[in-house]
Amino acid sequence: MSADVGTGIRLDKWLWHARFFKTRTLAAKLVGQGAVRVNSVRVTKPSHTVRPGDALTFVAGERVRVVVVTAIGERRGPAPEAQALYEDQSPPPPERAPRSPSFDGGGRPEKKDRRALDALRRFPS
Repeated sequence: MSADVGTGIRLDKWLWHARFFKTRTLAAKLVGQGAVRVNSVRVTKPSHTVRPGDALTFVAGERVRVVVVTAIGERRGPAPEAQALYEDQSPPPPERAPRSPSFDGGGRPEKKDRRALDALRRFPS
């Protein structure tokens, strides 16, 4: 079954083909919640047809993704094949905060520093 330029594909199926979601059910669930926009219009039906040139906006993981459909795709292939199905116009991801906000990069305190900390803990002011 070959998909030519004039035809379309279900939105949930295209999101799954393009590897934005692990399962088609997850893609359909997101679309059903109204969390996907096609050409700036909110879509709530997973069966909505998308065609090359359509712009999709949705949240995947912790990022807002903005992609333009460039091809339909015939199967859910490997990642390089999936990346050829769209043009990514997403804003750059936000910078991540360090996992431990108290970590200053100094490493473990030296013996002298540990003794000073122990002395403070023994005799509170």
